[in-house]
Amino acid sequence: MTYLRYAVLILVLAFAVMVALANSGSVTLSLWPGAIEALTGTNFSVTLPLFLVVGLAVGLGLVLGLIWEWWRERALRAEGARAQRELSELKRGERSTPVPVVQRQRDEILDIVDEPAATR
Repeated sequence: MTYLRYAVLILVLAFAVMVALANSGSVTLSLWPGAIEALTGTNFSVTLPLFLVVGLAVGLGLVLGLIWEWWRERALRAEGARAQRELSELKRGERSTPVPVVQRQRDEILDIVDEPAATR
């Protein structure tokens, strides 16, 4: 299985190198359109290879998506940690009062995934 992982990694790396070599032309990124630059007298621009611009955009999108999901699921993680603490207390016999049952709101994405195909 390790050899298969390395083979797939080598293929992905080779594909990335081919895309980078095919898109090595330079592009200029400007902060403002030309009319606004002429009006303000500023010129904030940078010239980079196209593959670098695309790679940075994809990487930034991945990082922002991961942060967004981590932030969105923080309530679920907190509820899971609370449930783990209560379970460990019950196993040790420290808690004598019953634990109140908290109804949490379902995640809309999980509702769509769990919904049977016939009702869609």
